[in-house]
Amino acid sequence: MLCLLLREVFIDFFFKKDTYPCHTFAFPFSEKKLLRDDEILKNLLVGTTVTIYFRDLGPQIGWTMVFFAECIGPLVSYLLFYFRVPFIYSDRYSSTVSPHHVVTLACACHTFHYVKRLMETIFVHRFTRGTMPLRSIVKNCAYYWGFSAWCAYCINHPLYTPPSYGELQVNCALVVFLCELGNFSSHLTLSGLRGNGPRSQCFPVPSKNPFTWLFFLVSCPNYTYEAGAWVSFTIMTQCLPVAFYTLMAFIQMTIWAKGKHRAYSTEFKDYPSLRMAIIPLIL
Repeated sequence: MLCLLLREVFIDFFFKKDTYPCHTFAFPFSEKKLLRDDEILKNLLVGTTVTIYFRDLGPQIGWTMVFFAECIGPLVSYLLFYFRVPFIYSDRYSSTVSPHHVVTLACACHTFHYVKRLMETIFVHRFTRGTMPLRSIVKNCAYYWGFSAWCAYCINHPLYTPPSYGELQVNCALVVFLCELGNFSSHLTLSGLRGNGPRSQCFPVPSKNPFTWLFFLVSCPNYTYEAGAWVSFTIMTQCLPVAFYTLMAFIQMTIWAKGKHRAYSTEFKDYPSLRMAIIPLIL
């Protein structure tokens, strides 16, 4: 996967820099309003002539490779700390595994989360032709990879202590971790909305799957379930860096959810008024 990412960056930067469509965006007249991919130029013309402006966006990365880059790093880095490869901790702990059951369980949950995200990227998500600037993917990877390494370092540290309430706390966290199934169900529902164009043809509605019933109350249950999964991981590990990452992730997902909620409400006049963005009846 890393080789594919590097190959795409190399081709984009050295061979497609000037003319590749994904490196430009267009806006008409002097309004500098970005045109969507599905805009038809003849519908925008208001006179006999019109000026279209183009701007070079620089090197870009496709969304599929963005997701791969963001997920592979945390997956690999966590496992390096779990197996305590040399030079991470003191020499006498090299290539050993923590004796605490919760550490192994946390590794399994963390691995499951990112493997699921990779599988969804391949088989579930339907991406548009949009791209992300190369400088942004570097920033995003630093965020995801850095937090994963920080959390993994603390959880797999030889001095790590299990949760205060023992197996009861861990088992309760495992129940909440079922939010991963809700997140997957929400992604399946969302993947069926997009038609042949880059935009959704309708807003998401619940199906017979009970995990999708949260669509009755929120616009983005995928983010609600994602936040729930990280809360469960926080409870399970009782680790401060994990709690801080969960808070940061929730803030970012709330911003995305509110933006999506606004878009649904604006585009669809019959959009359910009961729905909130990410937390039922609250936010």
